[in-house]
Amino acid sequence: MQNSIGTVAATSDPAAGQTAPAPRRAEAPPAPERVAPAAPQADLRLVIEEDAVSGSYIYKTVNRATGEVVLQLPRDDVLKLRDAMSYAAGDVIRTKV
Repeated sequence: MQNSIGTVAATSDPAAGQTAPAPRRAEAPPAPERVAPAAPQADLRLVIEEDAVSGSYIYKTVNRATGEVVLQLPRDDVLKLRDAMSYAAGDVIRTKV
């Protein structure tokens, strides 16, 4: 058996001549941001009514404290259109320019 020896070139140390970084001081946590007080949450409830004539449902979001209807689906305008004698399906939508 024959041994072979390879040559290795010397390389410089990349950290040679550099100073160690200064230890980091712990930073104080950021001051809490001032947040405006939250607006009082409305006490809402969902009311689902069935229209006996058409068999469709009306969904209402009602403010419990005031009794005010905040949102109604379908809207009153659509219900009035549906009840009109001249209404035909598709009258609410314009499909041509």
